[in-house]
Amino acid sequence: MKNWFRSGSPWIWMTGGAVSISLIAVLGLLMLIAWRGLTYFWPSTIHEFNVQLEDGSSRIVIGEIYDREVVPIQRLLEAGVKIDPTLETVERILVKTGNREYVDLDFSWLLGPAITQQSTPAALAVFERFTNGNFYGYPVAVEEDGVTKTLTSAEQLDVLIERAVELNNKSQGLQKGEISSVNYELERIRLKLRSYELKDELTSEIETKYQKIADTLRAKYQIYEAQLFSYRDQANRDAVIVRDMRGVEVRIALSNVLEVTYPNDMGIVSKITHWFGNIGSFISSDPREANTEGGVFPAIFGTIFMVMLMAVIVTPLGVVAAIYLHEYAPKNGLTKMIRIAVINLAGVPSIVYGVFGLGFFVYMLGGSIDDLFYPESSPSPVFGSPGVLWSALTLAILTLPVVIVSTEEGLSRIPTSLRQGSLALGATKFETLWRIIVPMASPAIMTGLILAVARAAGEVAPLMLVGVVKLAPTLPVDMNFPYIHVERKFMHLGFHIYDVGFQSPNVEAARPLVYATSFLLVTVIIGLNLTAIGVRNHLREKFKNLEL
Repeated sequence: MKNWFRSGSPWIWMTGGAVSISLIAVLGLLMLIAWRGLTYFWPSTIHEFNVQLEDGSSRIVIGEIYDREVVPIQRLLEAGVKIDPTLETVERILVKTGNREYVDLDFSWLLGPAITQQSTPAALAVFERFTNGNFYGYPVAVEEDGVTKTLTSAEQLDVLIERAVELNNKSQGLQKGEISSVNYELERIRLKLRSYELKDELTSEIETKYQKIADTLRAKYQIYEAQLFSYRDQANRDAVIVRDMRGVEVRIALSNVLEVTYPNDMGIVSKITHWFGNIGSFISSDPREANTEGGVFPAIFGTIFMVMLMAVIVTPLGVVAAIYLHEYAPKNGLTKMIRIAVINLAGVPSIVYGVFGLGFFVYMLGGSIDDLFYPESSPSPVFGSPGVLWSALTLAILTLPVVIVSTEEGLSRIPTSLRQGSLALGATKFETLWRIIVPMASPAIMTGLILAVARAAGEVAPLMLVGVVKLAPTLPVDMNFPYIHVERKFMHLGFHIYDVGFQSPNVEAARPLVYATSFLLVTVIIGLNLTAIGVRNHLREKFKNLEL
């Protein structure tokens, strides 16, 4: 036994066991997040409950079963609920009822003994809407061009909804495309005239020239505006009449309806198809209802764009700093102090970097850029306000120590004989670095970049100060010159999780969306890391012969 301990085998098994337990815990957590997030998109069964009230009357409740729990009877009696005191526990059901305009809360707790009847009628429909969430009820008729018709089939309603959705998409495309471009050009003309005015160079000829261009743009705007109103009027033409759980027939404009489904009438294949469609819509569409409905495409785009911009900034800075420290800096106390400072930077809380970025990048550097190059925009800032560029720079400084340390470790593993051989053959020190040392250290550089991307993609606290917002009206990239707008604010998956999970007015409804967005963020980080790992492995194979 003593020899076994002295051999070190117990410690090897202990380390392997700890790694295995950690790996199982991480995979279990990911599976839990994936399960809770992906089930959010599954078309749930819609139940109709007949509930007996305390006064002896009854009411109908329609909705999805969201949660179940067993409650001690004493707890209900203390809360003033009238119930049979001989019972020990009672099951209660949390039902998502929707129909926000006509109920006090989206969710209702129903006690098991109070439910006199429960069914899942096939005719129950779920209307996904642009505003006010889902609506549950029985479609009974449609209004088509002002004429009310009895609903005879689901296909009849689907055709009208597809027409309204197509018109809504056209109007949104017109707003984000042609109308947005015209407004952008008009604003540029206004700023150009203001620039001439500040320089005392504004003449009647220049003003007349730009006014003609502006008049042409305004004429285009009038045409687009008329077309937009036409799309909206056509979309508002039709409606559906739905009988809700109160027994009241409610008119819902089809311009506010995205989709109608009958979950109780779906087979397993239909549900799987609809599940994939919901996931695709979640990834590709814009958020609605203060981020509690719709998709997260702007947040995905903003996260990836910011991380890529950060990588472009931090990689050359980190590599140059590491090369200087390892190859050029003298081995003295100052160099040691610099290395200690670099290592200590990795331990600074991220919110401190956010405060630094806000003060230095946004207010000082951005304000100076506005004063020098954009005086015509005053008092509205251009670069003097939080934006994606300042977020990328802030995170570049935050992750800089990781890249420096990783690159230095890669440089230290390269044999000195390779440097000496290259110099002996007549190469300069720079040529040696550029053609031999840096290529051989590129896998280590990519390792540092992988770690930097993984940390930067999940950071939220500093971004709240230097660029991220709850809702961004436009993406940092569009078809307006100069096409890439690094001064704009952006959305981020991490902040989206924080906003939905902690700032939402309806926490219960937002909880599944938090899991779904968290799983998506993990997926994005894994995707970025796998891409970087693939590049690293390719570089490792490419420059393997240099090590021989």
